Amino acid sequence: MTAVRVSGTRRLRGLKNISWLTARQLDKLSNALTVSVVEKRAIIIDERHSHDTAFILLAGVARITCRNRKGTRTLVIMVAPGMIPGFPPPVAGISYNFRCEAVTPCRIATIELEAFVEICLGVASADFKRLAESYLGRWDLVQLRCANFMSCTLEERLALILLELCENFGSPDPKGIRLMLPTRHKDLAELVGASRPRITEHLIEFERRRLISRNSRQLVVNRDKLESFLAQTHIAAGDEEFGKARRSTSQRAVGG
Repeated sequence: MTAVRVSGTRRLRGLKNISWLTARQLDKLSNALTVSVVEKRAIIIDERHSHDTAFILLAGVARITCRNRKGTRTLVIMVAPGMIPGFPPPVAGISYNFRCEAVTPCRIATIELEAFVEICLGVASADFKRLAESYLGRWDLVQLRCANFMSCTLEERLALILLELCENFGSPDPKGIRLMLPTRHKDLAELVGASRPRITEHLIEFERRRLISRNSRQLVVNRDKLESFLAQTHIAAGDEEFGKARRSTSQRAVGG
């Protein structure tokens, strides 16, 4: 029993992103882990799994993928042995459909997140989450707007930043959520990586479709309609891609 524990501790010490733990912490962590084997190409974690569980890749190679707006699965991270990164919190109107898959046969260790944080930091899990959220904020939203892996259109990126501003600077209004800060077209253009004239053009279209409105000089966002718009465009893009794939398959079958 002791030999197994020491072997487990030694293995954990070799994992890059938890090697900073003390020998005592690694020993305690080793005893608390549940280890299993995942076959090549099998799913290790997806969005159906509990966010209250920490996953550690002990051996093997894994990858994290998501579906872009075209409905195709895209590689976003290759995962080496160590802690498997948690998935970003959900965003209204956008379906990431993240999952972690085994590239090679993998040995996976799991532990309740509360116990993991207690062993590593000696603090309550809830307190750690609050501190992390306060310090790190929602950088995943910035990446969603700026990165190409989700292939969001300019229209979708503008909708996302308006929803994000609602969260941080919104006040209830009879027509939705009123933004309590100046929303200059130039600022919105910089946030979504576009030109000011293009942003003005899309805002006019949003107003025509009643996704937004004006209250004096302040912008009012119809959150429900904007979220519905995002969900519909995301699904429609996926359906279009699926339709292309089916047509392509049919053509190959006929050609064969």
